Amino acid sequence: MPFPLDFRAQAMVLAAGRGERMRPLTDHTPKPLLPVQGKPLMQHSMEQLARAGVQRLVINTGWLGQQVADAWPAAPAVAQLGGEQLQIAYSREDLDFGGGIETSGGISRALPALDDAFWLVSGDVFIPGFPFDEALRQRFAQSDDLAHLWLVPNALHHPRGDFVLTDEGRAENPTADDPRPRLTYCSVALLKKALFSAPYCDIPPGNPQGSKMPLVQQLRAAMQAGRCSASRYDGRWVDVGTVERLQALNP
Repeated sequence: MPFPLDFRAQAMVLAAGRGERMRPLTDHTPKPLLPVQGKPLMQHSMEQLARAGVQRLVINTGWLGQQVADAWPAAPAVAQLGGEQLQIAYSREDLDFGGGIETSGGISRALPALDDAFWLVSGDVFIPGFPFDEALRQRFAQSDDLAHLWLVPNALHHPRGDFVLTDEGRAENPTADDPRPRLTYCSVALLKKALFSAPYCDIPPGNPQGSKMPLVQQLRAAMQAGRCSASRYDGRWVDVGTVERLQALNP
């Protein structure tokens, strides 16, 4: 679907997933809109992005996507979020393809509306103190890296983690027998549009066919090329993937 003319967003929030593990709550409400401490889960990160200076945001929608699109007005209108303001463009995967097209598929679809370097955050993580600092984005934009990931200590539900963080601040994809400790990708990253073009991705810009692809393929390719940096984050972080974890945030 077309985006507003000359719209270049500094961030994208992922909100297209089905949320199978949180049924029946997600049978009628998209997981990113489930209430956490008095507001939709995804709004916490949206407000943090706005406070850090992000002015334009892309949100992709899939399951029950109309509810997400109805929550905040689309650009050129300005959305009000708890005292913060954003212009939002929606990438309606639900209307265009009948549902979500996975992370890289969704980013590729939204690529025409994104800046060359942009924040990516999942709409189903709660990370209230994260510093979405514009200076970090600018330094990343000037680097040779294609991705910068934030890695967190492994949670009980994901004890093996995902990637290795080297002493030099690089992310590496370990083999199964690699003895080095791993950390968990917390679903917050800085990415460049170049990561979604050849040789790292074969989906055409704008993803006109709605090709499905997970982001991990591009991340591993960037790591293999030595172009993926990373930082450890020890602040509060919750992957709100079960009803129990949601309830723990709403005592």
